[in-house]
Amino acid sequence: MEQAMESRSLTDWLAHAGLRNMPLEEIVDGLGRRLNEAGLPVERMFVGMNTLHPMVRARSMIWDRARPEITHFEFSHAGIDVPTVRESPFEPMLRKGVDEQRRDLTDPAMVRGVPVFEELHAAGMTEWLGRIFPMGELVPLIDWAAEAEHAERLALVCSLTTGQPGGYSEADLAVLKQVLPVFAVAVKAITMRALGQGLLAAYLGDDPASRVFAGTVQRGEVQGVEAVLFYTDLRGFTAIADTTPGKELIALLDECFECMAAPVVRHGGEVLKFMGDGLLAAFAVRPAGRAEVCAAALDAATEALALIEALNGRRRAAGQQTAGLDLSLHIGAVQYGNVGTAARLDFTVIGPAVNEASRIEKLCEPLGQSLLVSQAFAEAATASRDRLVSLGRHKLRGVREETELFGLA
Repeated sequence: MEQAMESRSLTDWLAHAGLRNMPLEEIVDGLGRRLNEAGLPVERMFVGMNTLHPMVRARSMIWDRARPEITHFEFSHAGIDVPTVRESPFEPMLRKGVDEQRRDLTDPAMVRGVPVFEELHAAGMTEWLGRIFPMGELVPLIDWAAEAEHAERLALVCSLTTGQPGGYSEADLAVLKQVLPVFAVAVKAITMRALGQGLLAAYLGDDPASRVFAGTVQRGEVQGVEAVLFYTDLRGFTAIADTTPGKELIALLDECFECMAAPVVRHGGEVLKFMGDGLLAAFAVRPAGRAEVCAAALDAATEALALIEALNGRRRAAGQQTAGLDLSLHIGAVQYGNVGTAARLDFTVIGPAVNEASRIEKLCEPLGQSLLVSQAFAEAATASRDRLVSLGRHKLRGVREETELFGLA
């Protein structure tokens, strides 16, 4: 009866944790501590899961009763084929379709040749219990290719190691048999939410993704903000596209986008969308920090141009196609939020300031400049005014009066 009550208490807590989106680290730590408090001696827990993300293939963590901090690991798509993963005791389990396995760590024959078992044996551990929980309709597979996972082939792997003489008792195993599936469900609830938010951030940007998850989901739900607009376009890309094979063209485009986007993120901006061979980014303006935000945007712009120049140097040396970058900076009021149809929305910025930024960028090539900034930006960039030089007044398409434009000094 006492065992059943302990199991019920743990499963109730895990269900509550999953429903309330408790951070995964807190669930793992809470489960480890509660198992030990209930008299089930777990010295170490390992939790790992493959995921669906443009940059990350799998994540894992180790909880150790003797250490205050959880140790985290992350593997990229290209970095999944490493000895740490290949030599994992979960590898043969996944390959053979085995979802549960116990290992006697006091048996030299059982330990030999498996690095993690050798480590645990040396630390005085007596038994390792491993479980695999599929989280989709398809059977989890071991695949060392660099391609992304299939959403229906995700899985949770976990192990619990004890140093108790003789390993786990039958009573211990009965508790774990009831508790671990609920733990897996709780982890799935949390990680699926994180997976969704991570994908949304990859496609929309961090701030739009956070706003969407916070409930900004209806068409027309926008707010007025002041922002520095960062507008780019690759010069001569149409001609390049006509003569470059598809995969080579995409490789060039991806490398160029990395040069444009990375400085924006580093300097506090938000990439809002990729548009053909260009992008639109924004730097939110704080009421008391217009000059600082303009300086950050200008730093991002000059850094992007330098990165493109370095990239072109490498590509020329390799006999590959290159592309120049045209970039404009403008500051103004925009509407930031959901725009589109009732069933298909885009989270972006709209307004006359966006149109002006686009039209300023179109003058880069005629004026022989890689970077043009508007008069409004130059006036707001009081901390960076010495970095700019006037290029005179020019006509923007669709704008009645000429406006003064500036380039780098």
